[in-house]
Amino acid sequence: MRSVPTQGTPEIYHYLKRYQSDPNSRVFAPLAEAYRKAGLLDDAIEICRDGLRLHPHFIGGRVAMARALFDKKEFAEVVKELEPVVLDAPDNLVAQKLLAESYLILGRLAQALAAYKVLLFFMPQDEEVAKMVQEIESKAYEEGALVLQKDPIPLKSFSVKGAADAISSDPAVRKKEWMKKVERLQGMLLRVQRFRLAKEGRSEIPL
Repeated sequence: MRSVPTQGTPEIYHYLKRYQSDPNSRVFAPLAEAYRKAGLLDDAIEICRDGLRLHPHFIGGRVAMARALFDKKEFAEVVKELEPVVLDAPDNLVAQKLLAESYLILGRLAQALAAYKVLLFFMPQDEEVAKMVQEIESKAYEEGALVLQKDPIPLKSFSVKGAADAISSDPAVRKKEWMKKVERLQGMLLRVQRFRLAKEGRSEIPL
């Protein structure tokens, strides 16, 4: 049975008591968050791993794990945890923001831009997110990763350069990697639009 850490807070004691009475419950997620807030990141990650073995599809548990991993600066692990989450629930704004920030820190500009655009899609009035989208787009254009799309295409205001241009601007990136970025970016935006239309009771994407 998990013991109370010496740095335990009232919040930790509260959730730990509930967890000890029912180790198979989903209370591991708020318990992990309480550990994280107390700076006990390893405890938070460990309790999440235990809980996710029993509840692998519990989004709250995945997000709690990602928060602790982010605070521990394990950004690649954050991405691994949250990519499946945002595919299933693109309107989970906590997951989208953590994923966007992790992509950005890892230097994955195209994916960071896509994630921030999803955030802006759900929070069009958020000036901070809008500013991030603008700054990342500008940085991507300067580095030659993105070019403006001249012809209007639904759900896209930009596209990734052709493979030859990508390789010439960044020799370390191979053609197939850039094509995967294109497909992932376009697919993510399409899924978000379909998700929103489904909530509105519509099934087709307007042209």
